[in-house]
Amino acid sequence: MDWYLDRPEEIAAVRHELVAYLTRHAVSGSDAGIADAELISSEAMGNALRHTAGPTWVSLSWGGEHPVLSVYDLGEGFDPDLLVAASEPDPGHAGLDDEDEFRESGRGLLIMRTLSPEARASVRAGGGMLFQTPLPVRRQPTVSHDPPRRRTGVLPSPDEAEPGGGFGKEAFLRAIVVQLAQAVEGQQGPQAAEAAVAQVGMDVGGQMEAEFRAATDTVGRMTPEQMGTCYVRLKHAIDGRFSVVEAGPDRIVLENRACPFGEAVLRAPALCRMTSSVFGGIAARNSPAGASVVLEERIALGDPGCRVTVHLGPPPPESVPFAHRYGGSEA
Repeated sequence: MDWYLDRPEEIAAVRHELVAYLTRHAVSGSDAGIADAELISSEAMGNALRHTAGPTWVSLSWGGEHPVLSVYDLGEGFDPDLLVAASEPDPGHAGLDDEDEFRESGRGLLIMRTLSPEARASVRAGGGMLFQTPLPVRRQPTVSHDPPRRRTGVLPSPDEAEPGGGFGKEAFLRAIVVQLAQAVEGQQGPQAAEAAVAQVGMDVGGQMEAEFRAATDTVGRMTPEQMGTCYVRLKHAIDGRFSVVEAGPDRIVLENRACPFGEAVLRAPALCRMTSSVFGGIAARNSPAGASVVLEERIALGDPGCRVTVHLGPPPPESVPFAHRYGGSEA
């Protein structure tokens, strides 16, 4: 889940949505943990908005046992060492010279550090801060959203491919809108949105892969290099500026400098899940071990560019909480 904030008064609404989400998916008896998670998230969001004149993005990833809260901002932030030092209530130990400053900023850091000892903060390469912490809630078993590819008449046909390869923006957006409506209509329960995005990405990505295979006479499982070329080709066709950084037997790493959705993606970072689903679906269909996609940097969260890693198999342990996983093909 992703949220965009640019005013302090929006914190309450985001906190309410976050708590509702945790409540739906947490194991029974998690009231105390959810209350602590609410306090941690409230302090993290408030701290980010206090230290920046620009927007703040909040993301919640739940790929492992515990959800991970990430708060991004573009402000000057605070010294990351203060998060560790905040375990000492003495302003002198915290590295703050002014007691009033500690009361305002150090109090929030102390709360977050006390309730979540694994919290960490870092300076982002493009400017601003990133605060991340696991939340003290465990997830109940959930259904898997690894949908089959589904063919319908609304998908762009190979005849609509551009002369330079790939489908144009109009065909691409039409497929997204119509397929999303059909997928949501057929789903029930609180996970409908997540299931719909996964389904649409799988369907549209599959058709893009078919066009690539027809244009390049590719048969059988694609190599990592061919998958990288396919990713760049389909993204360039919709005004993305992706390039392959690495294509090896274990992973494909891509970078991007322009989002096809333009500046609108800054207020709708959930659109990035479409890239994950398209890339992951293509990789999974060409990898017997499945695939995992990690969105390491995102224009949608204020980064200067996107960095996407497609793991051809399970993700490394440190990436498990943030990875989107896709089942493999035995063909």
